[in-house]
Amino acid sequence: MNTITNFWNYFQQNNFVFLLLNEIPKDHLKIHFDKLIEILHQYNKNLDLIIKNKKNGAEIIITANGNPYLFKEVELLVHHAPIVERWKITAFLQPETNLTKYEIGTDKPLEYYGITLRISEMYFIPLEKPNKPTDLGIKVLLKNYIIHKENSRLREAVYVHIEYLIGEKAFANDIAFIEIGQLEGDDENQIELYNLKSYIDIEMKS
Repeated sequence: MNTITNFWNYFQQNNFVFLLLNEIPKDHLKIHFDKLIEILHQYNKNLDLIIKNKKNGAEIIITANGNPYLFKEVELLVHHAPIVERWKITAFLQPETNLTKYEIGTDKPLEYYGITLRISEMYFIPLEKPNKPTDLGIKVLLKNYIIHKENSRLREAVYVHIEYLIGEKAFANDIAFIEIGQLEGDDENQIELYNLKSYIDIEMKS
């Protein structure tokens, strides 16, 4: 319990530094951020955090990086979070609710270890395993798969994009397996990746 208290105490005492991200010198900010991560890792070395600044406040997201074995650790940490003025404290990456930027193709590319992908240019095809018909699998189709297919980080990059899109819990609990391939011409089975969450929701109900 001490490590949880230490984490939230440090966050509370220094929350203004993270709140004013853009106004604090980068080297000063890095010291505080590294310290916060260090204290988080004393609680569990596999957890991470993301800080998002908004117009009239900010959000700290505690993430298990999609590992369902760590979900309880995240929930416990957030359960003991104090109320900090102007802060929203969130367990897990949440599903993206505003899909407009993907629909009209104005989303920014996300870069991950030199791999640049845009969700608006990614598609998927649902897959089934004959021996496990209830397991939902998908094949993610990329425009530039051929360029990146030898990159050992490609699978990780695709996972990160899907997690940001559908949320950490859905990523861990609802998708049983993922394949990756090249996007060819039009295929009637292809579905835009940004529609994955609604596809899962429909599948879960049927």
